[in-house]
Amino acid sequence: MPKGYWIARVDVHDLDVYKTYIAANAAPFAQYGARFLVRGGETVLKEGTSRSRNVVIEFPSYEAALACYDSPEYQAAKALRDPVSEGDLVIVAGYDA
Repeated sequence: MPKGYWIARVDVHDLDVYKTYIAANAAPFAQYGARFLVRGGETVLKEGTSRSRNVVIEFPSYEAALACYDSPEYQAAKALRDPVSEGDLVIVAGYDA
């Protein structure tokens, strides 16, 4: 079964409020087995457009990645993030060769 990944690009407008989102997302991420592969960090734009923050989160399965996003706990955390940021998020199934 292929792993699942969240790939997010975010511009944060209020870091103090955004930190409450980070604290609130810890429980659902733990519940669904999330593991951060990229969380911020230095970037270089080579093509296209970018945002100030990039995140890649690995889940044990694509189904777990979807379930985490749809969970009431994550949606409550997301409600904290939405007013102070804008971004893009895709959930993708990993390549299972």
